[in-house]
Amino acid sequence: MQKINPLDHLILILGALFLIAPVVLAVMSSTHSAIAIHTGGLFLLPGSDGYETYHKVLTAKGGFTGNVTGARMLMNSMIMGVGFAVGKIVLSMMAAYALVYFRFRLATLFFWIIFTTLLLPLEVRIMPSYQVMSKLHLLNTYTGLIVPLLASATGTFYFRQFFKSVPDELLEAARIDAAGPFKFFIDILVPLSRTMIAAIFIIMFVYGWNQYLWPILMTTDESFFTLMRGIKAILQVWVGSQIPDYNEAFALAVLAMIPPVLVVVIFQRMFIKGLTESDK
Repeated sequence: MQKINPLDHLILILGALFLIAPVVLAVMSSTHSAIAIHTGGLFLLPGSDGYETYHKVLTAKGGFTGNVTGARMLMNSMIMGVGFAVGKIVLSMMAAYALVYFRFRLATLFFWIIFTTLLLPLEVRIMPSYQVMSKLHLLNTYTGLIVPLLASATGTFYFRQFFKSVPDELLEAARIDAAGPFKFFIDILVPLSRTMIAAIFIIMFVYGWNQYLWPILMTTDESFFTLMRGIKAILQVWVGSQIPDYNEAFALAVLAMIPPVLVVVIFQRMFIKGLTESDK
């Protein structure tokens, strides 16, 4: 029996506490008033303004137009995160399916061309992307927020590697049963790819949920603002002696953490299995 080293556990516990501490501070500070935070700093103990703060950030209308609420921004972030993840998975699976099973000339070359797009992150191509969306009149739309970011070399790479590991006997059996390319993809490859889909969904959902720069450029209508923009807007109200609503900013930050955490917790086993399982 392997001997347990208390020092290893102590290091792990200290590391966990170090990562959890900012979250605890944000949650506890969000239950205090903005004035208390401004004068006393962050808090480790809960206050008495928690319900009022969270109810206000979710339901109270604000912004320059006075019509946007935290619930609306939460919905926009959810639409962007889910649309971003689902769109990337669909396009990546279709691209990988074409590269692996259609076996056309220069397929490998096309794959490496797709893969080299990893060298062109959003920040590099943000101006031409914005210009295209502007000419297509897709500013201040969910389509403009989601579609330009859907092409994914990472997703295509993972699905290509997975499809290449699928036994050729399955393809031969599908041909014998007169299953066409579409039926083979839907009835065989998609069910086999469940764990990989879950893994890619987590990665892409968190990436889309945390997008900040692209929504800033694409949206001027507050009805399309995301939580990330809402947090930043709260902290940009230094006018004279006005104190920013720190408690509301912390509350929005806590609300912004909940969906990604839930997605990771729910799909954790499938995420690990999808990225580490070698016997497909």
